[in-house]
Amino acid sequence: MSDVLIRGADHVLTMDDDRRELQGADIRIEDGAITEIGKGLRSDGEVVLAHGCVVTPGLVNTHHHLYQTLTKAVPGGQDALLFGWLKTLYPIWSRFGPEEMRVSALVGLAELAMTGCTLTSDHLYLYPNGARLDDTVHAALDIGMRFHPTRGAMSIGESAGGLPPDALVENERAILEDCIRVIDAFHDPSVGAMVRVGVAPCSPFSVSRGLMRDAALLARDKGVMMHTHLAENDEDIAYSLAQFGCRPGQYAEELGWTGPDVWHAHCVKLDGAEIDLFAASRTGVAHCPCSNCRLGSGIAPVRAMRDAGVNVGLGVDGSASNDMGSLIGEARQAMLLQRVARGADAMSAREALEIATRGGADVLGRADCGRIEIGARGDVAVWDVSGVESAGSWDPAALLLAGPGRVRDLFVEGAQVVRDGVVVTVDLPVVVEEARRMARGLAEG
Repeated sequence: MSDVLIRGADHVLTMDDDRRELQGADIRIEDGAITEIGKGLRSDGEVVLAHGCVVTPGLVNTHHHLYQTLTKAVPGGQDALLFGWLKTLYPIWSRFGPEEMRVSALVGLAELAMTGCTLTSDHLYLYPNGARLDDTVHAALDIGMRFHPTRGAMSIGESAGGLPPDALVENERAILEDCIRVIDAFHDPSVGAMVRVGVAPCSPFSVSRGLMRDAALLARDKGVMMHTHLAENDEDIAYSLAQFGCRPGQYAEELGWTGPDVWHAHCVKLDGAEIDLFAASRTGVAHCPCSNCRLGSGIAPVRAMRDAGVNVGLGVDGSASNDMGSLIGEARQAMLLQRVARGADAMSAREALEIATRGGADVLGRADCGRIEIGARGDVAVWDVSGVESAGSWDPAALLLAGPGRVRDLFVEGAQVVRDGVVVTVDLPVVVEEARRMARGLAEG
Protein backbone atom coordinates (compact mmCIF):
# COMPACT_ATOMS: atom_id res chain seq x y z
CA MET A 1 0.00 0.00 0.00
CA SER A 2 1.43 3.39 -0.98
CA ASP A 3 2.03 6.31 1.36
CA VAL A 4 -0.51 9.07 1.90
CA LEU A 5 0.54 12.46 3.27
CA ILE A 6 -2.14 14.82 4.57
CA ARG A 7 -0.36 18.17 4.47
CA GLY A 8 -0.85 21.46 6.25
CA ALA A 9 -4.14 21.00 8.09
CA ASP A 10 -5.28 24.16 9.84
CA HIS A 11 -6.20 22.09 12.90
CA VAL A 12 -5.60 18.45 13.83
CA LEU A 13 -7.69 17.19 16.75
CA THR A 14 -5.65 14.13 17.67
CA MET A 15 -7.73 12.62 20.49
CA ASP A 16 -4.48 11.08 21.70
CA ASP A 17 -3.79 10.51 25.40
CA ASP A 18 -2.93 14.22 25.84
CA ARG A 19 -5.80 15.41 23.60
CA ARG A 20 -3.30 17.48 21.60
CA GLU A 21 -4.55 19.98 19.05
CA LEU A 22 -2.00 20.78 16.34
CA GLN A 23 -1.92 23.62 13.84
CA GLY A 24 -0.42 23.45 10.37
CA ALA A 25 0.46 19.79 10.88
CA ASP A 26 1.07 16.94 8.43
CA ILE A 27 0.04 13.30 8.89
CA ARG A 28 1.75 10.46 7.08
CA ILE A 29 -0.01 7.11 6.64
CA GLU A 30 2.05 4.13 5.50
CA ASP A 31 0.85 0.54 5.05
CA GLY A 32 -2.44 1.40 6.73
CA ALA A 33 -1.03 2.99 9.90
CA ILE A 34 -0.04 6.49 10.98
CA THR A 35 3.76 6.66 10.94
CA GLU A 36 4.56 10.37 11.30
CA ILE A 37 2.90 13.53 12.62
CA GLY A 38 4.62 16.89 12.34
CA LYS A 39 5.45 19.75 10.00
CA GLY A 40 7.32 19.66 6.72
CA LEU A 41 6.97 15.90 6.29
CA ARG A 42 7.87 14.33 2.97
CA SER A 43 6.37 11.41 1.06
CA ASP A 44 6.82 9.73 -2.30
CA GLY A 45 3.13 8.81 -2.29
CA GLU A 46 -0.09 10.75 -2.66
CA VAL A 47 -0.17 14.22 -1.09
CA VAL A 48 -3.54 15.57 0.09
CA LEU A 49 -3.56 19.31 0.79
CA ALA A 50 -5.55 20.14 3.92
CA HIS A 51 -5.29 23.94 4.06
CA GLY A 52 -8.58 25.35 5.30
CA CYS A 53 -9.46 22.01 6.91
CA VAL A 54 -9.89 20.45 10.33
CA VAL A 55 -8.61 16.86 10.54
CA THR A 56 -10.00 14.40 13.07
CA PRO A 57 -9.76 10.69 13.66
CA GLY A 58 -12.43 8.81 11.73
CA LEU A 59 -15.65 8.68 13.71
CA VAL A 60 -16.81 5.38 15.23
CA ASN A 61 -20.40 4.16 15.15
CA THR A 62 -21.17 1.72 17.96
CA HIS A 63 -24.78 0.82 17.11
CA HIS A 64 -26.61 0.45 13.81
CA HIS A 65 -29.13 -1.71 12.00
CA LEU A 66 -27.98 -1.29 8.43
CA TYR A 67 -30.83 -3.36 7.00
CA GLN A 68 -33.27 -0.64 8.07
CA THR A 69 -31.94 1.87 5.52
CA LEU A 70 -34.68 0.74 3.10
CA THR A 71 -37.39 1.62 5.64
CA LYS A 72 -36.92 5.31 6.41
CA ALA A 73 -39.95 7.42 7.35
CA VAL A 74 -42.43 4.53 7.12
CA PRO A 75 -46.03 5.73 7.65
CA GLY A 76 -47.54 4.19 10.75
CA GLY A 77 -44.17 4.09 12.47
CA GLN A 78 -43.30 7.77 12.31
CA ASP A 79 -45.04 8.72 15.57
CA ALA A 80 -44.99 5.45 17.53
CA LEU A 81 -43.19 4.45 20.71
CA LEU A 82 -40.67 1.61 20.58
CA PHE A 83 -42.93 -1.44 20.90
CA GLY A 84 -45.61 -0.08 18.55
CA TRP A 85 -42.93 1.00 16.09
CA LEU A 86 -41.48 -2.52 16.06
CA LYS A 87 -44.88 -4.10 15.41
CA THR A 88 -45.34 -1.78 12.42
CA LEU A 89 -41.97 -2.61 10.89
CA TYR A 90 -41.65 -6.37 11.55
CA PRO A 91 -44.05 -7.39 8.72
CA ILE A 92 -42.16 -5.20 6.25
CA TRP A 93 -38.75 -6.54 7.27
CA SER A 94 -40.06 -10.10 6.89
CA ARG A 95 -40.16 -9.50 3.11
CA PHE A 96 -36.41 -8.77 2.89
CA GLY A 97 -33.97 -11.14 1.25
CA PRO A 98 -30.19 -11.22 0.69
CA GLU A 99 -30.20 -8.50 -1.98
CA GLU A 100 -32.24 -6.12 0.15
CA MET A 101 -29.79 -6.68 3.00
CA ARG A 102 -26.80 -5.99 0.76
CA VAL A 103 -28.16 -2.86 -0.94
CA SER A 104 -29.53 -1.43 2.29
CA ALA A 105 -26.13 -1.91 3.91
CA LEU A 106 -24.31 -0.27 0.99
CA VAL A 107 -26.48 2.85 1.22
CA GLY A 108 -26.19 3.02 5.01
CA LEU A 109 -22.42 2.58 4.95
CA ALA A 110 -22.01 5.26 2.27
CA GLU A 111 -24.10 7.67 4.33
CA LEU A 112 -21.91 6.99 7.35
CA ALA A 113 -18.72 7.46 5.34
CA MET A 114 -19.82 10.84 4.02
CA THR A 115 -20.42 11.99 7.61
CA GLY A 116 -16.95 11.00 8.81
CA CYS A 117 -17.35 7.40 9.96
CA THR A 118 -14.49 4.96 9.37
CA LEU A 119 -15.48 2.15 11.78
CA THR A 120 -19.02 0.94 12.33
CA SER A 121 -20.69 -1.87 14.17
CA ASP A 122 -23.93 -3.40 12.93
CA HIS A 123 -26.61 -5.36 14.76
CA LEU A 124 -28.43 -7.73 12.38
CA TYR A 125 -30.96 -9.81 14.28
CA LEU A 126 -33.38 -11.09 11.62
CA TYR A 127 -32.65 -13.30 8.61
CA PRO A 128 -35.71 -13.70 6.39
CA ASN A 129 -35.75 -15.48 3.06
CA GLY A 130 -32.18 -16.72 3.08
CA ALA A 131 -30.51 -13.49 4.25
CA ARG A 132 -27.24 -13.93 6.17
CA LEU A 133 -24.76 -11.77 8.02
CA ASP A 134 -22.46 -12.38 5.08
CA ASP A 135 -24.57 -10.01 2.95
CA THR A 136 -23.64 -7.00 5.09
CA VAL A 137 -20.01 -8.05 5.50
CA HIS A 138 -19.55 -8.12 1.74
CA ALA A 139 -21.16 -4.68 1.47
CA ALA A 140 -18.69 -3.25 4.00
CA LEU A 141 -15.77 -4.79 2.13
CA ASP A 142 -17.05 -3.17 -1.08
CA ILE A 143 -17.31 0.27 0.55
CA GLY A 144 -13.95 -0.16 2.29
CA MET A 145 -15.18 0.63 5.80
CA ARG A 146 -13.82 -1.00 8.93
CA PHE A 147 -16.64 -3.23 10.14
CA HIS A 148 -17.77 -4.86 13.40
CA PRO A 149 -20.96 -6.78 12.52
CA THR A 150 -22.77 -8.68 15.25
CA ARG A 151 -24.75 -11.86 14.72
CA GLY A 152 -28.04 -10.91 16.32
CA ALA A 153 -31.02 -13.16 16.95
CA MET A 154 -34.65 -13.38 18.04
CA SER A 155 -36.03 -16.63 19.41
CA ILE A 156 -39.29 -15.75 21.22
CA GLY A 157 -42.18 -14.95 18.86
CA GLU A 158 -45.65 -13.61 19.51
CA SER A 159 -47.09 -17.05 20.27
CA ALA A 160 -44.63 -17.40 23.16
CA GLY A 161 -45.21 -13.90 24.54
CA GLY A 162 -42.52 -12.07 22.59
CA LEU A 163 -42.85 -9.06 20.29
CA PRO A 164 -41.64 -10.34 16.88
CA PRO A 165 -43.91 -12.43 14.63
CA ASP A 166 -43.16 -16.13 14.77
CA ALA A 167 -41.94 -16.08 11.15
CA LEU A 168 -38.94 -13.93 12.14
CA VAL A 169 -37.66 -15.96 15.09
CA GLU A 170 -35.10 -18.76 14.89
CA ASN A 171 -34.32 -22.00 16.68
CA GLU A 172 -31.81 -21.31 19.43
CA ARG A 173 -29.49 -24.17 18.54
CA ALA A 174 -29.39 -22.94 14.92
CA ILE A 175 -28.62 -19.42 16.15
CA LEU A 176 -25.59 -20.57 18.13
CA GLU A 177 -24.36 -22.75 15.26
CA ASP A 178 -24.54 -19.81 12.85
CA CYS A 179 -22.72 -17.60 15.35
CA ILE A 180 -19.85 -20.08 15.25
CA ARG A 181 -19.96 -20.16 11.45
CA VAL A 182 -19.74 -16.39 10.94
CA ILE A 183 -17.05 -15.96 13.61
CA ASP A 184 -14.93 -18.66 11.98
CA ALA A 185 -15.54 -17.17 8.53
CA PHE A 186 -14.97 -13.46 9.18
CA HIS A 187 -13.60 -12.57 12.63
CA ASP A 188 -10.06 -11.17 12.62
CA PRO A 189 -8.62 -10.52 16.09
CA SER A 190 -5.39 -8.93 14.83
CA VAL A 191 -4.40 -5.27 15.18
CA GLY A 192 -5.67 -3.35 12.18
CA ALA A 193 -8.43 -5.87 11.43
CA MET A 194 -10.99 -4.71 8.88
CA VAL A 195 -13.67 -7.14 10.13
CA ARG A 196 -14.44 -8.36 13.62
CA VAL A 197 -17.60 -10.22 14.56
CA GLY A 198 -19.68 -10.05 17.74
CA VAL A 199 -22.54 -12.06 19.24
CA ALA A 200 -25.75 -10.11 19.82
CA PRO A 201 -29.11 -11.55 20.91
CA CYS A 202 -31.53 -8.77 20.05
CA SER A 203 -32.97 -7.86 23.44
CA PRO A 204 -34.24 -9.31 26.72
CA PHE A 205 -37.79 -9.28 25.30
CA SER A 206 -37.02 -11.25 22.13
CA VAL A 207 -34.76 -14.09 23.31
CA SER A 208 -34.80 -16.52 26.22
CA ARG A 209 -32.74 -16.29 29.37
CA GLY A 210 -31.01 -19.48 28.25
CA LEU A 211 -29.94 -18.01 24.92
CA MET A 212 -28.56 -14.89 26.62
CA ARG A 213 -26.46 -17.08 28.90
CA ASP A 214 -25.35 -19.47 26.15
CA ALA A 215 -24.47 -16.59 23.83
CA ALA A 216 -22.21 -15.10 26.51
CA LEU A 217 -20.47 -18.44 27.03
CA LEU A 218 -19.98 -18.87 23.28
CA ALA A 219 -18.66 -15.34 22.79
CA ARG A 220 -16.09 -15.72 25.56
CA ASP A 221 -15.03 -19.12 24.30
CA LYS A 222 -14.45 -17.56 20.86
CA GLY A 223 -12.89 -14.37 22.22
CA VAL A 224 -15.42 -12.01 20.60
CA MET A 225 -17.48 -9.15 21.98
CA MET A 226 -21.14 -9.16 23.00
CA HIS A 227 -23.89 -6.64 22.26
CA THR A 228 -27.61 -6.15 22.89
CA HIS A 229 -30.28 -3.51 23.56
CA LEU A 230 -30.86 -2.57 27.19
CA ALA A 231 -33.00 -0.17 29.23
CA GLU A 232 -34.13 1.75 26.16
CA ASN A 233 -37.37 3.27 27.50
CA ASP A 234 -40.00 2.99 30.21
CA GLU A 235 -41.71 0.06 28.45
CA ASP A 236 -38.39 -1.78 28.51
CA ILE A 237 -38.02 -1.27 32.27
CA ALA A 238 -41.62 -2.34 32.94
CA TYR A 239 -41.13 -5.52 30.87
CA SER A 240 -37.97 -6.41 32.78
CA LEU A 241 -39.62 -5.90 36.16
CA ALA A 242 -42.72 -7.89 35.15
CA GLN A 243 -40.96 -10.78 33.41
CA PHE A 244 -37.69 -11.09 35.32
CA GLY A 245 -38.43 -9.44 38.65
CA CYS A 246 -35.44 -7.13 38.37
CA ARG A 247 -34.12 -4.11 36.52
CA PRO A 248 -32.23 -4.56 33.22
CA GLY A 249 -28.80 -3.99 34.73
CA GLN A 250 -29.30 -6.74 37.30
CA TYR A 251 -30.66 -9.06 34.59
CA ALA A 252 -27.57 -8.41 32.47
CA GLU A 253 -25.21 -9.03 35.36
CA GLU A 254 -26.89 -12.30 36.37
CA LEU A 255 -26.50 -13.70 32.84
CA GLY A 256 -22.86 -12.69 32.37
CA TRP A 257 -23.62 -9.62 30.27
CA THR A 258 -21.29 -7.17 31.94
CA GLY A 259 -17.58 -6.67 31.40
CA PRO A 260 -15.11 -4.98 29.03
CA ASP A 261 -16.17 -7.36 26.23
CA VAL A 262 -19.82 -6.19 26.42
CA TRP A 263 -21.54 -3.08 25.19
CA HIS A 264 -25.24 -2.25 25.44
CA ALA A 265 -27.24 0.00 23.15
CA HIS A 266 -29.29 2.95 24.49
CA CYS A 267 -29.29 2.57 28.30
CA VAL A 268 -31.58 5.59 28.49
CA LYS A 269 -33.15 4.45 31.74
CA LEU A 270 -30.14 3.21 33.72
CA ASP A 271 -30.32 4.22 37.38
CA GLY A 272 -27.40 5.18 39.60
CA ALA A 273 -26.71 1.63 40.77
CA GLU A 274 -26.64 0.34 37.19
CA ILE A 275 -24.30 3.13 36.12
CA ASP A 276 -21.95 2.21 38.98
CA LEU A 277 -22.16 -1.46 37.93
CA PHE A 278 -21.22 -0.63 34.35
CA ALA A 279 -18.35 1.59 35.49
CA ALA A 280 -16.93 -1.02 37.86
CA SER A 281 -17.24 -3.82 35.29
CA ARG A 282 -16.03 -1.63 32.37
CA THR A 283 -19.20 -2.40 30.42
CA GLY A 284 -19.65 -0.12 27.40
CA VAL A 285 -22.66 1.88 26.25
CA ALA A 286 -23.74 2.92 22.74
CA HIS A 287 -25.58 6.23 23.10
CA CYS A 288 -28.10 6.86 20.30
CA PRO A 289 -29.46 10.37 20.91
CA CYS A 290 -31.37 10.96 17.65
CA SER A 291 -33.18 7.62 17.79
CA ASN A 292 -33.98 8.18 21.46
CA CYS A 293 -35.55 11.52 20.53
CA ARG A 294 -37.41 10.11 17.50
CA LEU A 295 -38.99 7.31 19.58
CA GLY A 296 -39.60 9.53 22.61
CA SER A 297 -37.48 7.27 24.78
CA GLY A 298 -35.84 10.01 26.81
CA ILE A 299 -32.38 11.47 27.39
CA ALA A 300 -29.69 8.97 28.39
CA PRO A 301 -27.69 10.00 31.49
CA VAL A 302 -24.44 10.33 29.54
CA ARG A 303 -22.99 13.00 31.82
CA ALA A 304 -23.48 10.75 34.84
CA MET A 305 -22.07 7.77 32.94
CA ARG A 306 -18.96 9.65 31.86
CA ASP A 307 -18.40 11.09 35.32
CA ALA A 308 -18.65 7.58 36.81
CA GLY A 309 -16.12 6.22 34.31
CA VAL A 310 -18.41 4.30 31.95
CA ASN A 311 -17.05 3.87 28.41
CA VAL A 312 -19.57 5.62 26.13
CA GLY A 313 -19.64 5.71 22.33
CA LEU A 314 -22.19 6.99 19.83
CA GLY A 315 -24.60 5.11 17.58
CA VAL A 316 -26.84 6.35 14.80
CA ASP A 317 -29.14 3.34 15.36
CA GLY A 318 -31.21 2.04 12.48
CA SER A 319 -32.55 4.38 9.82
CA ALA A 320 -36.10 3.24 10.57
CA SER A 321 -35.86 4.94 13.99
CA ASN A 322 -33.54 7.80 13.02
CA ASP A 323 -34.16 8.29 9.30
CA MET A 324 -30.60 9.53 8.88
CA GLY A 325 -27.17 8.02 9.36
CA SER A 326 -25.11 11.11 10.17
CA LEU A 327 -22.55 10.33 12.82
CA ILE A 328 -21.31 13.92 13.04
CA GLY A 329 -24.94 14.96 13.50
CA GLU A 330 -25.28 12.38 16.26
CA ALA A 331 -22.31 13.91 18.08
CA ARG A 332 -23.89 17.37 17.95
CA GLN A 333 -27.21 15.98 19.18
CA ALA A 334 -25.47 14.21 22.07
CA MET A 335 -23.89 17.50 23.13
CA LEU A 336 -27.17 19.42 22.88
CA LEU A 337 -29.24 16.86 24.80
CA GLN A 338 -26.87 16.83 27.75
CA ARG A 339 -27.09 20.61 27.82
CA VAL A 340 -30.90 20.45 27.76
CA ALA A 341 -30.84 18.01 30.66
CA ARG A 342 -27.96 19.41 32.72
CA GLY A 343 -27.18 22.97 31.61
CA ALA A 344 -25.06 24.72 29.00
CA ASP A 345 -21.77 23.56 30.53
CA ALA A 346 -22.79 19.87 30.71
CA MET A 347 -20.88 18.84 27.59
CA SER A 348 -18.46 20.69 25.33
CA ALA A 349 -18.16 20.28 21.58
CA ARG A 350 -14.75 18.70 22.03
CA GLU A 351 -15.99 16.15 24.57
CA ALA A 352 -18.84 15.12 22.28
CA LEU A 353 -16.34 14.68 19.42
CA GLU A 354 -14.15 12.62 21.72
CA ILE A 355 -17.10 10.32 22.46
CA ALA A 356 -17.65 10.00 18.69
CA THR A 357 -14.04 9.00 18.03
CA ARG A 358 -11.87 7.67 20.82
CA GLY A 359 -14.88 6.84 23.00
CA GLY A 360 -16.50 4.64 20.40
CA ALA A 361 -13.24 2.91 19.54
CA ASP A 362 -12.71 2.05 23.20
CA VAL A 363 -16.26 0.67 23.49
CA LEU A 364 -15.55 -1.66 20.54
CA GLY A 365 -12.21 -2.75 21.96
CA ARG A 366 -10.29 -0.94 19.22
CA ALA A 367 -7.47 0.98 20.91
CA ASP A 368 -5.85 1.08 17.46
CA CYS A 369 -8.63 3.37 16.16
CA GLY A 370 -10.30 6.63 17.13
CA ARG A 371 -7.13 8.67 17.63
CA ILE A 372 -4.41 10.27 15.55
CA GLU A 373 -1.10 9.09 16.97
CA ILE A 374 1.92 7.12 15.83
CA GLY A 375 0.93 3.47 15.37
CA ALA A 376 -2.82 4.08 15.18
CA ARG A 377 -4.64 2.95 12.07
CA GLY A 378 -4.82 5.36 9.15
CA ASP A 379 -8.50 6.19 9.68
CA VAL A 380 -8.73 9.95 9.16
CA ALA A 381 -11.48 12.46 8.34
CA VAL A 382 -10.76 15.77 6.61
CA TRP A 383 -13.39 18.49 7.14
CA ASP A 384 -13.36 21.59 4.93
CA VAL A 385 -14.09 24.57 7.20
CA SER A 386 -13.67 27.20 4.49
CA GLY A 387 -17.33 27.03 3.46
CA VAL A 388 -20.51 28.74 4.51
CA GLU A 389 -21.18 26.45 7.51
CA SER A 390 -18.03 27.65 9.26
CA ALA A 391 -17.99 31.23 7.98
CA GLY A 392 -17.59 33.59 10.93
CA SER A 393 -16.49 30.88 13.35
CA TRP A 394 -13.80 32.01 15.78
CA ASP A 395 -12.91 28.41 16.62
CA PRO A 396 -13.13 26.09 13.60
CA ALA A 397 -11.82 23.26 15.78
CA ALA A 398 -15.14 23.40 17.66
CA LEU A 399 -16.49 21.42 14.73
CA LEU A 400 -19.85 20.55 16.27
CA LEU A 401 -20.77 24.17 16.88
CA ALA A 402 -20.16 25.60 13.41
CA GLY A 403 -18.94 23.08 10.91
CA PRO A 404 -19.87 21.05 7.88
CA GLY A 405 -22.06 17.99 8.13
CA ARG A 406 -20.06 16.05 5.56
CA VAL A 407 -16.39 15.29 5.11
CA ARG A 408 -14.31 16.44 2.19
CA ASP A 409 -12.04 13.38 2.35
CA LEU A 410 -12.09 10.14 4.30
CA PHE A 411 -9.36 7.52 4.66
CA VAL A 412 -9.75 4.02 6.09
CA GLU A 413 -6.58 2.01 6.63
CA GLY A 414 -4.89 4.67 4.47
CA ALA A 415 -7.20 4.02 1.50
CA GLN A 416 -9.42 6.84 0.30
CA VAL A 417 -13.14 6.12 0.59
CA VAL A 418 -14.44 9.68 0.12
CA ARG A 419 -12.75 12.24 -2.13
CA ASP A 420 -14.08 15.79 -2.47
CA GLY A 421 -17.31 14.72 -0.79
CA VAL A 422 -17.95 11.76 -3.10
CA VAL A 423 -17.74 8.06 -2.21
CA VAL A 424 -15.19 6.62 -4.64
CA THR A 425 -15.31 2.91 -3.83
CA VAL A 426 -18.74 2.10 -5.30
CA ASP A 427 -20.98 3.61 -7.98
CA LEU A 428 -23.25 5.25 -5.43
CA PRO A 429 -25.89 6.73 -7.82
CA VAL A 430 -26.53 3.23 -9.17
CA VAL A 431 -26.79 1.81 -5.65
CA VAL A 432 -29.13 4.60 -4.54
CA GLU A 433 -31.44 4.01 -7.50
CA GLU A 434 -31.54 0.30 -6.67
CA ALA A 435 -32.41 1.17 -3.07
CA ARG A 436 -35.23 3.43 -4.24
CA ARG A 437 -36.62 0.64 -6.42
CA MET A 438 -36.49 -1.85 -3.54
CA ALA A 439 -38.13 0.58 -1.11
CA ARG A 440 -40.98 1.15 -3.59
CA GLY A 441 -41.43 -2.59 -3.92
CA LEU A 442 -41.59 -3.03 -0.15
CA ALA A 443 -44.09 -0.17 0.18
CA GLU A 444 -46.32 -1.76 -2.47
CA GLY A 445 -46.23 -5.09 -0.64
